[in-house]
Amino acid sequence: MLEIVIPGAETFHLEHLVADYNGTLACDGRLLPESVDAIRRLSGTMNIHVITADTFGQARKELASLPCEIAILPPGNQSRAKLAYIEKLGSSHCACIGNGRNDRRMLAAAALGIAVVQREGAAMETLSAAKVVCPDIRAALELLLNPKRLIATLRD
Repeated sequence: MLEIVIPGAETFHLEHLVADYNGTLACDGRLLPESVDAIRRLSGTMNIHVITADTFGQARKELASLPCEIAILPPGNQSRAKLAYIEKLGSSHCACIGNGRNDRRMLAAAALGIAVVQREGAAMETLSAAKVVCPDIRAALELLLNPKRLIATLRD
């Protein structure tokens, strides 16, 4: 578990990292290399989950070498399915990362919702639902690896 105390605000007790795949950890179905090392490092303190519609059909192959659980969602109501997934884990113990419109409910319900804006862009509703917005997946994962960055952003 990763505990992060935000002065004047809240304390996070994060057991799970739940990340969207396409647009977040991957672009055009291919895992972004900058996420690999950080995921491996975070797996020592958190359970890593990747949740995806797998638009390009590459997620299982691309993630095969990483210590993570993969959930491939059926088409339709994906924002509700992602929300249900983290509620089952215990949303108050989840950090979630995403960019798409179907990530908005998951990010809003998570203890820590992080939106990323990369080559695929980000849905405005998702940006509004997040506690933090990062320019890319590397910066988002580094917030968890270097909690003082997160503290500096969220302190009151």
